[in-house]
Amino acid sequence: MQPTALAAGSSSTVVATPLRRLAVASTTTCAKEASDYGQCIVATYADVHKDTCKAEFDKFGACLRQTLKRR
Repeated sequence: MQPTALAAGSSSTVVATPLRRLAVASTTTCAKEASDYGQCIVATYADVHKDTCKAEFDKFGACLRQTLKRR
């Protein structure tokens, strides 16, 4: 199903879906944490093992949880 365009005269507000809220939080509010996690992954991608970038991932996840918690 394709998204429909807004009808003429309707409000131009966009409904913030959970996925859209996640995308915005990942690229704005939590951009530093996302960047730190990404840099860790890139630096260790050839020798990945469990919990390699756990600290960075935990900081990124905490930022997202704080930003996206229900109001």
